[in-house]
Amino acid sequence: MCGEGVVKVDAPQTGAVAPGVHADAARCRVDALVARARRERGVYGCVILFRRELDRFLRYSAQTIVSPALTTLLWFLVFGYSLGERLQEIKGIPYVDFLVPGLVMMALIINTFLNSGFSFFISKIHGTVVDLMVTPLTPLQIIAGYTGASVVRGIAVGGVIWAVAILMGASTLHQVGITVAFLLLTCMSFALFGLIVGILARDFDHINFIPNFLIMPFTFLGGVFYSIDMLPGPWDTVSRFNPILYMVNGLRYGMTGVSDVPVGLGLAIVTVSVLLCLGIAWWLLATGRKLRE
Repeated sequence: MCGEGVVKVDAPQTGAVAPGVHADAARCRVDALVARARRERGVYGCVILFRRELDRFLRYSAQTIVSPALTTLLWFLVFGYSLGERLQEIKGIPYVDFLVPGLVMMALIINTFLNSGFSFFISKIHGTVVDLMVTPLTPLQIIAGYTGASVVRGIAVGGVIWAVAILMGASTLHQVGITVAFLLLTCMSFALFGLIVGILARDFDHINFIPNFLIMPFTFLGGVFYSIDMLPGPWDTVSRFNPILYMVNGLRYGMTGVSDVPVGLGLAIVTVSVLLCLGIAWWLLATGRKLRE
């Protein structure tokens, strides 16, 4: 009888060993060891890939963490203190508190996308993606390595902005569970989206096009700096078709307790986006599309 790492041999009571028992036992041991080695190498390789991606952006932390955090804090200073004096409050909370969740969300969306998108695309340019594809790593393990590191970068940038805002007097924590859920799910969604773009992109212009002409406009129109209730019709209705609006307001509810849209609907939208992007990324890696051409 074959077990995983343990083989039990039933021999006659006379002490004699049936023919072929030793051969079968040895074969079982080899098969069990091979299966275990493949599993362990896959998990170990996933951890190594995650650490490599982590080390990559930490090595240039001045560009990957400090620079985007400072840029977003400039938005906070300009809009928070210039418009804050005029608006005072939105939905019963100080404008500075209203602004922080949107800026945090904007920063982590852009940084998680860029981290996975550029990293995978660069591996294609250098040809190292071929080495990655022939490893024992499964598509899900490759996705986990890239996505995990991108989530860490997004949370790091958003955390710096959040911490500085708190030090400057902002009060931004209402429900921890909702806050953490929207932070993690949004990071995962755009990390997976960045990985998809990195797989499909043929040059750097394709990578730059998405944040400059898609993510940034959708983010600005997603209620980062204002409430959609302040928009005249029909733009308040049009804004509700922007998925980033639900992500921003979901985080805003977790931090401040106010939202322009139902939080449950926002949670459903961001969850579906994660599952959709995960399925597309898995299919691209599993089929080798744009990687073996």
